[in-house]
Amino acid sequence: MTSEPGRLTPDELRGLFLFEALTAQQLAHLAEHGRIEQRPAGEAVYVEGEPASCFYVLLDGTVAMRRRVQGDDVEVSRTSQRGVYGGAMQAYVGDLAEQRYANSLFAVTDCKVFALPAEIIAEAMRTWFPMATHLLEGLFIGMRNTQTIVGERERLLALGALSAGLTHELNNPAAAAVRATSALRGRVAKMRHKLALIADGRLDGRRLHDLVALQEEAVKRAATAPPLTPLAASDAEDELTDWLDDHGVRGAWEVAPTLVAGGIDAGWLSQVDAAVGADDLESAIHWITYTIDTELLMGEIDDAVGRISGLVGAAKQYSQLDRAPYQTVDVHDLLDATLVMLQAKIPSGVQVVKEYDENLPAIPAYAAELNQVWTNLVDNALGAMGETGTLTVRTGRKEDRLIVEIRDTGSGIPPEIRPRIFEPFYTTKPVGDGTGLGLDISYRIIVNKHHGDIRVQSQPGDTRFIVLLPMTSE
Repeated sequence: MTSEPGRLTPDELRGLFLFEALTAQQLAHLAEHGRIEQRPAGEAVYVEGEPASCFYVLLDGTVAMRRRVQGDDVEVSRTSQRGVYGGAMQAYVGDLAEQRYANSLFAVTDCKVFALPAEIIAEAMRTWFPMATHLLEGLFIGMRNTQTIVGERERLLALGALSAGLTHELNNPAAAAVRATSALRGRVAKMRHKLALIADGRLDGRRLHDLVALQEEAVKRAATAPPLTPLAASDAEDELTDWLDDHGVRGAWEVAPTLVAGGIDAGWLSQVDAAVGADDLESAIHWITYTIDTELLMGEIDDAVGRISGLVGAAKQYSQLDRAPYQTVDVHDLLDATLVMLQAKIPSGVQVVKEYDENLPAIPAYAAELNQVWTNLVDNALGAMGETGTLTVRTGRKEDRLIVEIRDTGSGIPPEIRPRIFEPFYTTKPVGDGTGLGLDISYRIIVNKHHGDIRVQSQPGDTRFIVLLPMTSE
């Protein structure tokens, strides 16, 4: 039997794997109601969100399936396999679900598809396979309800964990800034008091001018003072305390640590003695001490505020809230942001080692979704190590691919389960501790969306997840 223009014969339909087990009568029914449609390259076969009016089977060409994510069309798969299908996939459930296309299908090359009206495929399913249809309806509704409940719960838990970690990290520098600000207020008040004692008329203008010049020099010393080891600092404080005691300065043990932290030594204090004289030396030294203290406190505040700003920047980099979904990114920035966001989950006994190739170029990628991959891989590595171990994050390149390697020193992945780790819902964690979706999602983001690759090498004490990403847009 030859096919009519725009139609397939029953024998031609039987050549498609989806229909190969149907009877001659069933094939004839589908052949009668179906039609062949041509789609030029770049044209949509169907579009996500539109009423699901047809079920499509690919006969020839290459198609790409896309999902719309926050206004951006994201490619999830691409195939040229004859017989693959899409479109009105849920027609058999009827009014139990809104009948709209759940994704979009575009012709990458000139394509030929077999189109069946949704009502025909729905009637065929219910009439020819009633038991299977009931099972599929139950599976569809059950999975939809389960995914809704579990998905909401997981998003809340993930958001709560990240929020708790970020809040914890922000609390430390914020508390440090509050403490430093409170102490600074007291130091400034004491400095005003000492200045009043110095400038009560006992010092002439020239000496007061010299003292102010020494104060400015002390500020510069405090800003550039190198950090000292505890032993060196203790020796310097002892030497300075002896000098202060010899010159009759009370409270030497209180001011010596601040002066040493500000880079002041006994030789420099001799200049203060020469500038103001023995009668005003104590007030002048306390005034300079308060000056140095205020500079050190302002340095603490600046450091604390800088840490807060850095954490907020890392959170923005991690979430990519104000960024385009597809952009040119520095992978190192994404990795650093992920590690900052997960800092609260990293045990004190786990050492984090970064081995970055600083010569790597920026690459085009979906930044927020790559962060999700790094989060999944790092979280799994931490879970494998427990309280102690080494987490190594390494980057490099191999020909035209950028490599990111997440390595842990945990117990490893047994060879018998290694082929299954990227399967949906497969998890080695206890019931309730994992969904088995992390690596599946990571695989789809890297392989389907970025056209890259993700591999695993594992033995006890050395497990490596290796991600390869193209350096140019495909």
